[in-house]
Amino acid sequence: MSAQSEEHPAPAAPPGPAAAAQLLAQLRADRRAGAWVPAFEQDWARALDDARHGYSLAPLYGVVDTWRARLAAAPAVDAFLAGGCDDSDGVDLDQVLGARP
Repeated sequence: MSAQSEEHPAPAAPPGPAAAAQLLAQLRADRRAGAWVPAFEQDWARALDDARHGYSLAPLYGVVDTWRARLAAAPAVDAFLAGGCDDSDGVDLDQVLGARP
């Protein structure tokens, strides 16, 4: 029997120490690497600075979570665009996921 309540599931575990390196390797292998790798590196550098000043790993976790979500959503976005759907009423990803740290 678990001590964790069903109404209040356990929070997701924070990314491991190698999560950013693994994510960066995935970004480098993606066809969007030219745009995504520099953007990730900029987000990561900003989060590192915030973490140093705030003594919190939360900014780093936020960057990893945001970029994991972008990678996970990329195939659906590609399929949507390849299907010839009208995307003129689209929503900025930052509005959906929140502003980058």
